[in-house]
Amino acid sequence: MKNILLLTIIALFSITGLHSQEWYNDLDTAKEMAVTKDEPIILVFQGSDWCAPCIKLDRQIWSTEEFRNYARDHYIMLKADFPRKSKNQLPNEQAKKNEALAARYNKSGYFPFVVILDHQGEVLGETGFKNMSPQDYINHINSFLPDAD
Repeated sequence: MKNILLLTIIALFSITGLHSQEWYNDLDTAKEMAVTKDEPIILVFQGSDWCAPCIKLDRQIWSTEEFRNYARDHYIMLKADFPRKSKNQLPNEQAKKNEALAARYNKSGYFPFVVILDHQGEVLGETGFKNMSPQDYINHINSFLPDAD
């Protein structure tokens, strides 16, 4: 009985993992993956515990099954989070990485701020929260890509 329960739990984790995109938190790692997979990077600046539009963007776009399924095969996802609540503070090393990303790509400090990058880290486009469907947001992001129609 224990073996059946264990196998069921493992199977559930495996199935769930098939439908999620991986979020990176390091630009160098994201660039390596972008080269390997020949995909653009979507860099998201967010305040996960204080920024209402950031939370809406996460709920309405990033967390949807439609976006996750598409992103898994088309984008490298990179997150730079700037939480304010003490219980959500990032490790010092990660906070420094996020600050470096902001100094390079988000000098104005906008939240949420979405930057589409090529595999070398060059900016292809910038956007933010838009009240649209996941498919419309995908189309919007794709419009920044060099091979967009």
